[in-house]
Amino acid sequence: MRFSLMLLAAPLAFGDVATLSQSQTTTLLTAGKLSVAASMTLSTPTQTFNNFTGSMNVSYRARTTETGNVTITLLASANFSPTTGPNINNGTLTYTCGSATLGSACSGTQTVSTVSQSSIVSVSSSACTGVGSGCSGSNPNTVQLNFTLTNDPQYKTGSYSAQITLTASSI
Repeated sequence: MRFSLMLLAAPLAFGDVATLSQSQTTTLLTAGKLSVAASMTLSTPTQTFNNFTGSMNVSYRARTTETGNVTITLLASANFSPTTGPNINNGTLTYTCGSATLGSACSGTQTVSTVSQSSIVSVSSSACTGVGSGCSGSNPNTVQLNFTLTNDPQYKTGSYSAQITLTASSI
């Protein structure tokens, strides 16, 4: 490391005053973030031809503006594979929502589709995750999804999988 002695010996000007100011501006936008387990298994029914069931916990964080909101939706990316199994677009896979710790969870039975998204949670304006003015106090917030898959005797035996996508959208 090298220092210059000239800078240290430079004369100071008398009567010069320098004032600097800096302002910071930050815009906090409506935002949402999701977290779920990598996979979920639907349980085999204890009685023949009872429906398959399973649950998934969705963790989320949200911050909304005075006019914005966050909506969390679900969409099946594709049908069950292999194709000899249940067909999602025939209404075979449904879910219900438990209580949401922030926002309004879906009500009633929702049908999973590969075509249109269905709502899980809607967080209205001026709300946030965590503690503070207008916040829910939970961090993260949660909602439980309870899935049901129709167990129809026409499905061939075997293992089937489908991918669902959860999306947090802010407006």
